[in-house]
Amino acid sequence: LINEKKLPLVADVRDESAEDIRLVIEPRSRTVDAGLLMESLFKLSELESRIPLNMNVLVRGRIPRVVGLAEALTEWLTHRRQVLLRRSRFRLAQIEHRLVVLGGYLVAYLNLDKVIKIIRNEDEPKPVLMKTFKLSDVQADAILNMRLRNLRKLEEIQIKTEDRELRAERKSLKELISSEKEQWKKVAEEIKAVRTKFSPKTALGKRRTAFAEAPEHDEAAIEEALVEREPITVVVSEKGWIRALRGTVTDLSSIAFKADDGPKFAFPAETTSRCLVFASNGRFYTLDAARLPGGRGHGEPIRLFIDLEQEADVVAVFRHQGGRKFLLASAQGRGFVVPEDECLANTRKGKQVLNVTQPDAARAIAVVEGELVASIGENRKMVIFSLDQVPEMTRGRGVRLQRYKDGGLSDLKTFRAEEGLSWTDAAAREFSLTLKELADWRGNRADAGRLAPKGFPRTNTFKQMPANGKSREES
Repeated sequence: LINEKKLPLVADVRDESAEDIRLVIEPRSRTVDAGLLMESLFKLSELESRIPLNMNVLVRGRIPRVVGLAEALTEWLTHRRQVLLRRSRFRLAQIEHRLVVLGGYLVAYLNLDKVIKIIRNEDEPKPVLMKTFKLSDVQADAILNMRLRNLRKLEEIQIKTEDRELRAERKSLKELISSEKEQWKKVAEEIKAVRTKFSPKTALGKRRTAFAEAPEHDEAAIEEALVEREPITVVVSEKGWIRALRGTVTDLSSIAFKADDGPKFAFPAETTSRCLVFASNGRFYTLDAARLPGGRGHGEPIRLFIDLEQEADVVAVFRHQGGRKFLLASAQGRGFVVPEDECLANTRKGKQVLNVTQPDAARAIAVVEGELVASIGENRKMVIFSLDQVPEMTRGRGVRLQRYKDGGLSDLKTFRAEEGLSWTDAAAREFSLTLKELADWRGNRADAGRLAPKGFPRTNTFKQMPANGKSREES
């Protein structure tokens, strides 16, 4: 594993075993989390075995069904009772047969001379014995098969003793078979006997391995620990091709794209990062940066990594940082605030956050960085209102942010009152207006707003990919 570079947390492993086993694991640095290191070793090596439990069983040997632990134990106890009954009935049949045989032996001992005479003189002694002493077929066969050396007084005493013991056992078996209470009592005794036999104090029951509670480290932390942390730059093209360039790349002008394609999103990340994809269907998708294609070539379509519907488009792609909040909005101008951690998806199908129905679609997402919201529509009308008027939710349609007579939402942004509202154009020039200068656009949520300030980009967006191909640091 070390030679294959699958354990970046481990510098070396030494075997210092003598009479006892001693395996020394040397971490790469003193700052390595010991618990996380051991969990990565357990995951990749045979130091630990995890056993999945899927109780898809044949109930009573006939009906396949997935059962819970309580039902599984109940069915097992019922099975043990059935086994007890079958075993008891089989033993009872053996005892009945043996008692018949012993009865024949006792008749033979009481009439030993006659029995010997018949056996010596008759060509077919069996029917004569049966007729003379009123024996059954089984008793006659048992007498004829008896060895001569067993013809002793002591043998007769032993047979009488065995007969007495078997009759007592037969009585107890009949009582057990006829009483369900006695059956469950016997099952409990058998389970206790097994528990005693296999208790930790016995040589047979002492465990060679140990059970332990599941570690607190989650799967994502382990996966992150197994990947070497390196800086990368994630680039997404207009046509949805994604790739990860090594290092921090600020100038994308030398990056090749397919014909009629160009950069749409570019942001710095690390190989251990997770990237969030927000799509027009209102779903969030999660990508592992370590699994993104490298910078050689044009990358790969983002749809290869997520199950994005054919009619849906990518609204935004960015690095997950955790702890932030987003303002989401649809084309019809409805939206709400959602915590970033609620946007993480565990499957390729993503996680539905903003509920939209056609012809509506998710249109914009903004990081919450202030107490004010600026919303601009396709009609170039802009309104500024307090973020307090927008609810925080984990899923839903949201509330009306801006009213439109024609068209819908184009973009939105949050900002602090003391910093004012700023935007950039295609030439990477930044413009800003103070709150005093924005007085004409101040209003409330669901207002129509006024035409955008002079100099606002014709694209009706607050941020644009610079024309010279330089990447922006994400918010």
